[in-house]
Amino acid sequence: MHEIVLGDVTITRVTEYYGSVRMSPREFFPDSPEAAWEAHRPWLVPDFLAADTDICQSAVQTWVVRSEGRTILVDTGVGNHKERPYAPVWSHLRTGYLDNLARAGVRPDDVDLVINTHLHVDHVGWNTYLDGGVWTPTFPRATYLMPRRDFEFWDPARGHTPRLGRGNQNVFEDSVAPVHEAGQTLLWDDVHTIDANLSLELAPGHTPGSAVLKLASGGERAVFVGDLLHTPLQFVEPDVNSCFCEDPALARASRHRLLGWAADHRALVLPAHLGGHGGAEVSRRGAGFAVRKWAPFSRL
Repeated sequence: MHEIVLGDVTITRVTEYYGSVRMSPREFFPDSPEAAWEAHRPWLVPDFLAADTDICQSAVQTWVVRSEGRTILVDTGVGNHKERPYAPVWSHLRTGYLDNLARAGVRPDDVDLVINTHLHVDHVGWNTYLDGGVWTPTFPRATYLMPRRDFEFWDPARGHTPRLGRGNQNVFEDSVAPVHEAGQTLLWDDVHTIDANLSLELAPGHTPGSAVLKLASGGERAVFVGDLLHTPLQFVEPDVNSCFCEDPALARASRHRLLGWAADHRALVLPAHLGGHGGAEVSRRGAGFAVRKWAPFSRL
């Protein structure tokens, strides 16, 4: 089952990639305690940690959200044919992502809104596709909602030096600027209400404009947290950051705040990259959190 209903909202999970990201826990999460990986290994393997190689397992996926008659995509993955010299795992892919969307009942013309939780390489790729040598918006009818702070931070013309280094090279030019130049972007800041069920709010730290999408409908709640978490270890060790967080202290604060909200409201937490069941409900445990139950999606 890759589709669930919360109140009046339907959520469908569409995967572009699932497997190794060619990074060990020590590389991906350099401030994580070694003992934590060992203590939680029984439930991290094999969905989130490969047993034979000790390499992190990750998904790249889109959440298709249908609300109030509109089709909304939350994050658009890596994309095909993209030149990524400093992110070779994502360079020149040829995936069946659009076919996977079609199997979920979504054609490019059906999409009303695209939400980029932030503007990293693996969240904006299918914003565009290569059409006769030109990067063209994949979803011609859609409005693309982008956090203004990320749009400004990742614009090469502004001269910022990111912690990610050159890992996001070419991303603005081939996956962000063409959509903006086509007049299809809506740049927002602080909070943005989409409809009666859905709202966006900033959760900065991973990037300056990192955002989450909150869902509240019929007494049920979920929060799509982008890269607030890359591994479920961060549910139980919320101080752990990935090596890609621009502001580590702010990332920790945002993670604690959003996980606390999710625990208090029994909201389903749906990160961008979790394999397995894709997410979880959490409860408070001491200064941290525990997995109360996994999301009801089928395991990848």
